[in-house]
Amino acid sequence: MKENLKKLYIDFFVSKGHAFIPSASLIPENDPSVLFNTAGMQPLVPYLMGKEHPLGKRLTDYQKCIRLTDLDSVGDTTHHTFFEMLGNWSLGDYFKKEAVSYSFEFLTKVLNIPVERLGVSVFRGNEFVPFDDETKECWLNLGIDSKKIVALGEDDNWWGPANVVGPCGPDTEIFYYRGEDVPSSFDVNDKNWVEIWNNVFMQYEKTSNGSFVPLKQKNVDTGMGYERVVAVLEGCYDSYKSSVWIDIIKKIEEISHLSYEGNERSMRIIADHVRSAVFIAGDDVGIKPSNTDQGYILRRLIRRAIRHAKNLNIDLNSDFLEDIAQIVIDNYKDYYEELARNKEVIKEVLRQEKIKFARTLEKGIKEFEKAVSSSIKVIPKDLAFHLYDTFGFPIELTCEMASERSLDVDVEGFHEKFREHQEKSRVGSSKKFAGGLGDHSEISIKYHTATHLLNAALKKVLGDSVHQKGSNITTERMRFDFSWDRKMTDLEIKKTEELVNQYIKEALPVVVKTMKKEEALNIGAEAMFLDKYGDVVTVYFIGDVSKELCGGPHVQNTSCLGHFKIIKEEACSSGVRRIKAILE
Repeated sequence: MKENLKKLYIDFFVSKGHAFIPSASLIPENDPSVLFNTAGMQPLVPYLMGKEHPLGKRLTDYQKCIRLTDLDSVGDTTHHTFFEMLGNWSLGDYFKKEAVSYSFEFLTKVLNIPVERLGVSVFRGNEFVPFDDETKECWLNLGIDSKKIVALGEDDNWWGPANVVGPCGPDTEIFYYRGEDVPSSFDVNDKNWVEIWNNVFMQYEKTSNGSFVPLKQKNVDTGMGYERVVAVLEGCYDSYKSSVWIDIIKKIEEISHLSYEGNERSMRIIADHVRSAVFIAGDDVGIKPSNTDQGYILRRLIRRAIRHAKNLNIDLNSDFLEDIAQIVIDNYKDYYEELARNKEVIKEVLRQEKIKFARTLEKGIKEFEKAVSSSIKVIPKDLAFHLYDTFGFPIELTCEMASERSLDVDVEGFHEKFREHQEKSRVGSSKKFAGGLGDHSEISIKYHTATHLLNAALKKVLGDSVHQKGSNITTERMRFDFSWDRKMTDLEIKKTEELVNQYIKEALPVVVKTMKKEEALNIGAEAMFLDKYGDVVTVYFIGDVSKELCGGPHVQNTSCLGHFKIIKEEACSSGVRRIKAILE
């Protein structure tokens, strides 16, 4: 099934008039609300907000995603950090009837799922929005038994808005019964009913006074989790036994000389985390392990995989990470060319992080030895958590080392501190990891335009070898990453800043044109992620200074940007520098 599902899905929706669009980068473009793209809809935000897409109103794709909200749950049978989301969109074109019909046809005619194995949920309504009887009627007309349709509230069948105000609407979820004898009715509390598809109907806009008004452009946003659907259709209650994972798990068994049975948790974590690390390190943005943002997550994933490799007695001095990574690359390179293109970068990232962590492990062991050299009988919770938080020691490793010295560990106290840490992290990062529509305020649009001017200025000052590697925009500042292998001089920074301000004073018009991608490249248009664009693209021209493939949005003239000021220039990762700047 794994070899066919993506192709079957894309071919089906292309046959229904949808244009196939390549997966966007894992790193959101100019969306500071998240570290990674967490859903298929995120890269399409400008078009869901009304901007015209160059390939039309019907789109379909498979999008690479990472979600971190359930990171600590990875190791069970269902959770993954990296996953692929199959999606189809209507941007002000078809709506509920067609979306529901397409879902039903694909599941029953293409995947040949018996109708009786399907159950659906719809929005039951609340004091502001009525019951979604239109969607229920669609399902009934297609042959779904009324006993297999349930009405649920906001927690289950309502999407958005992503911010305080904005687009939102009901959704309808599709479930598959994976047990032996299919019951006559759909029960959401029965674990055999597994959600496989979600259709979101962006129908309303929540206003600042709390009311809900109909949207001018009604959108359909759907998502089908690739890994989950493959596992369900292959009858795997343990997702890691499905064809998606089989090659990776077999490689871990081979390396560890152990069976998956009895070692499931550690093997699942290694498989999941190495796959996620491969996709992050292999992204063309060039993320490297660090102590902040995406780099911190990459480091955490690699180190957790190493810790669990130690649990399986895998030789940490071997090339086990690179060997597993090669399996991931081989399995996905036909869909994501960047993995093959960046293969050596991926392996070097894994190799170097493993070397660094080996040193950290040694420091942690010395810290442990120092603490137990006194006459303590129990490893206190503070030390156990310090070893975990600072040196990456799992509590199991601390217990094992303590046992060898006939010492106990305050495991309960450790878990108390761990829960406190989780809660603080959850509260502190709720906005950072929240998915949804990015900020498209006036100041953010200005900063977005300024990144194009900065890119052009850097090429003038440093040379044409400079290329954008990423950007991050908030309402307070812009951050711009670019390829450069040394610190900029004060004079170079001054010249860059002056050039950007010159472009602003020249009141350059910003013009957008739609054209073939080949034509855009022939005229010298810049593109940060070339693979993510389809055959038809939008190119933003800023006078004669800049031309870039981009989804926008931008100002209409540079004169409104104000005064550009660079506040910091620093190293980002190997071969990549970072500029932070403001508009005054």
